[in-house]
Amino acid sequence: MAALRTIAFGFLTGLAIGATLCSLVVGIIVESVPLFVTGLGISLGYGILVYLGGIPRRAREAAVGPVVALARIESLRAGGTETGDLPVEFVLTVAPDGAPSHRVAATHTVNLVDLPSYRKGDVLVVCYPPDRPWKVRLVANPSPEWQRRAANAVIEPAAESALVHPPPEGCVAGVLTLVGLLLAVGAVLGLFRVELFAPEETSAPEPPPASSTVTSSGSATVEVGPDQSLLDEGELRRAVDGLAQSTDVSQTLTAVVQEHRLTVVFAPSGAQVPRFDLRTLPVNEIPGLVRKALRTIDVGTPQTWQVTVVQLPSARTVRVTVTGPRGSGSLAG
Repeated sequence: MAALRTIAFGFLTGLAIGATLCSLVVGIIVESVPLFVTGLGISLGYGILVYLGGIPRRAREAAVGPVVALARIESLRAGGTETGDLPVEFVLTVAPDGAPSHRVAATHTVNLVDLPSYRKGDVLVVCYPPDRPWKVRLVANPSPEWQRRAANAVIEPAAESALVHPPPEGCVAGVLTLVGLLLAVGAVLGLFRVELFAPEETSAPEPPPASSTVTSSGSATVEVGPDQSLLDEGELRRAVDGLAQSTDVSQTLTAVVQEHRLTVVFAPSGAQVPRFDLRTLPVNEIPGLVRKALRTIDVGTPQTWQVTVVQLPSARTVRVTVTGPRGSGSLAG
């Protein structure tokens, strides 16, 4: 029966550990607060169940009472710590009344000041549960009777083969613990496999800017939508390139850029007038020039603006005209 309880405890422990850890991790990944809280609740609930399951055993031990006996120190070794209390590993020969002596290993916390009081060969008073003699605990303040018995007792060392220890759990409990852990992890991952392993949504390619082109024998116009501006990054270049695909823009006489419209006038065929290729328009400089004009030309709150590009015999001119409540002004680029 005890072996079955140990195996069941190992399996349930694996389930609780796997479900708790996986719920916490998956809850963070998928940003699910309920799942994260569930992971915390599993660990808390399992702790409560373990406590409640141990109540009968603790009640039996309380009813029977611990066994009090004398014990001889066979060896001791103090561990390291940053505080004044040291964990000391004792090997004791325990001599219970009316029963054979046996050896047991126990760890007891001893203050650094009291450590010299424990020496090999000293006799101490210990206690332990009747059914678990390996759970030895040193009695800090024994009764006067036990103090007298300890002072006068002579205990012969027990053979090293008489060392008692917890019964081995065997590999079955460990395997079932691992099985329980894997089952719990698999269950949580299976429930949230869609959220965890779904392919990332790729953003749809941005649609090309809404624009329209009107071309006549002597001019062409490109308009963009009301939510767009030719000052936006790349918009003016796209308008020029789009117009160049349907019209010969190498004979441009004048180009006018406004917020939502590009207007191009072409030189008449055979006329000896200065002209330029629209594809050489300084599209990267125009947005900065417009912003500078809007900032520096004093016409009140600017209402409209336009950039006029004209090829003169000597050079090309780029001029920004801004109109507002107090008139209009211009800035040459």
